[in-house]
Amino acid sequence: MKIIEGINLKKTYVLKRGLFGKKVYINALDGVSLSIFKGETFGLVGESGCGKSSLGKVLLRLEDPTEGKILFENRDITNLSSRDMKLLRRKMQIVFQDPYTSLNPRKSVFDILGEPFVVHYQLPKKERLEKVKFLLEMVGLPLDSVYKYPHQFSGGQRQRIAIARAIALEPSFIVADEPLSALDVSVQAQIIELFLRLQENLGLTYLFISHDINVVAYIAQRVGVMYRGKLVEEGLTGEILKRPLHPYTKLLLKAATWQREGRGFSQFKILSEENGKIGGCVFVSRCKEAKPICKESHPELKEVEKGHKVACFL
Repeated sequence: MKIIEGINLKKTYVLKRGLFGKKVYINALDGVSLSIFKGETFGLVGESGCGKSSLGKVLLRLEDPTEGKILFENRDITNLSSRDMKLLRRKMQIVFQDPYTSLNPRKSVFDILGEPFVVHYQLPKKERLEKVKFLLEMVGLPLDSVYKYPHQFSGGQRQRIAIARAIALEPSFIVADEPLSALDVSVQAQIIELFLRLQENLGLTYLFISHDINVVAYIAQRVGVMYRGKLVEEGLTGEILKRPLHPYTKLLLKAATWQREGRGFSQFKILSEENGKIGGCVFVSRCKEAKPICKESHPELKEVEKGHKVACFL
């Protein structure tokens, strides 16, 4: 059963630059379609600026799509009012990348974790305190953390608080937007294990966003690879790792191997991107295998094997 589905999603940001405020259009999402099934972890990988975070925010309606449709539990939520979305927020939450900025430094843990119960249920203080203590136990933090402030915790502990806030209202779907990138490597494994344990205990579904394909390979059952606002490959994690089909996916996996081996990226040569607008396939300027057709039109994401899709003429 699909828990959430994005259909041909587009998101364009309009920026003003220069003395006269010249408008610049940035296509963060360019016709992305994907489905996430109940109880799974769908990993989304790609380099910085490819549109991963924009996709997560659009699916949750934290940002509205420029075009396209969003279905949550088979219900079209693309144009829901803010009032209807408030009710839906209980079911869909997000864990942001940086726990140093996502937690209000002026609020105690009690205020941070208790706030959802005020906004949605107007619970009295005594009941909120019980809920907060229960959440702290769920994420492995001591109960005496209740009245402490974010600056009194380590980075890993802050991310645990952020995760506790996300599960407070018992959601069914959580977007984890680069939740490990601001943490030490030694702490990352602990947070991954926490995500897995909560998924098993609470029946959660994740969209797990990361630039690190090694992390996604460990936690996700299916993987989507994004490049320049487009989904270029999608499939079962094992299949993607074993037999990547898109040149960009191959590039990511090769880079991940070099990273594991501790070898410098300076030796890892790829074709640089050309300046200006690129026609045809979004990856054509960096692809060593590009054919004439790749410069003329963009390949559609098509299923080439059961459950394995790729957007590539090769």
